[in-house]
Amino acid sequence: MTSKIEISHKTIIFTVIFLLALWVLFQIKDILFLIFIAFILMTALRPLVDWLAWVRIPRVLTILLIYGIVFGFFGVSFAGTIPTLVIQSTKFVQELPTFLEKVLPYWNIDARSLSQQIAPISENIVKLTVGIFSNLLTTLTVLVFTFYFLLERRKVEDMLVNTMGEEAADRIIRTLKEVESRLGAWVNGQLFLMILIGVLVYLGLTLLHVEFALPLAIIAGVLEIVPMIGPIVSAVPAVLVALTISPFLALSVVALYFIVQQVENNIFVPLVLKKSVGLSPIVTIFALMVGARLAGVVGAVLAVPVVLVLQSLLRAFLFPTQKK
Repeated sequence: MTSKIEISHKTIIFTVIFLLALWVLFQIKDILFLIFIAFILMTALRPLVDWLAWVRIPRVLTILLIYGIVFGFFGVSFAGTIPTLVIQSTKFVQELPTFLEKVLPYWNIDARSLSQQIAPISENIVKLTVGIFSNLLTTLTVLVFTFYFLLERRKVEDMLVNTMGEEAADRIIRTLKEVESRLGAWVNGQLFLMILIGVLVYLGLTLLHVEFALPLAIIAGVLEIVPMIGPIVSAVPAVLVALTISPFLALSVVALYFIVQQVENNIFVPLVLKKSVGLSPIVTIFALMVGARLAGVVGAVLAVPVVLVLQSLLRAFLFPTQKK
């Protein structure tokens, strides 16, 4: 006996709307990506904005003041380091083929094969760098979103209460505060670790008298934001430069990067990120791999924040009885 399956009109309508919503989200994924970055920045800046607003400084003026201080700090920092950075980076790029020729005798490597493997990586790094620094419109868009998130954040709770009622709004507000707290701690922690790694690597390379200490230190600091892989990748150019001088110096550079990473992982990461992130290494590695597969380097960088948001949402709405 055959059974007849009936599909109601509501099910069909819901399925069509759901698929249409997925299609719309896919079409605006770039906009959602920028909004998510702006939200992350908001979580890092909001405590300072709230504190300054609490001391009777207008919120708009507070946000503009913070923008001015941040951009002023980076502007002064870059103004002092850019001349040296440009000179050392240009010299490093010009002498890279010579470095490789000096290094190749130590290893049984085909220079042509190596150049073919490195070319796509270099091209992607250049594209990424140009995309970050040349796309002023994207940067301004993120800053504008962040500005309005900071400005309108106080009104969100009242809007939720008026729209959804106190009980439902209370759960959403508590979840939102948890997400903001964890993301803000992650951003501040990452900035601290990036600066720390950059300074330690610069001091170490300078003491070892390795050339191009400044650009190599900046590479180490920037790649620190890429979990697991970044510190390893950042050590490669430093080791290559040192190997052109002597194998002993190359081993010293390897030891330097190893010591810096051990100090970071065993002292600073537990103090700075463990409490705020609290993800197991397996989850972190899996998130990194998925993020890199879906969105490249940027996906790897944002993998941990996305997991933090999803973890908070699941804990609040699917496992509400789970203790924090």
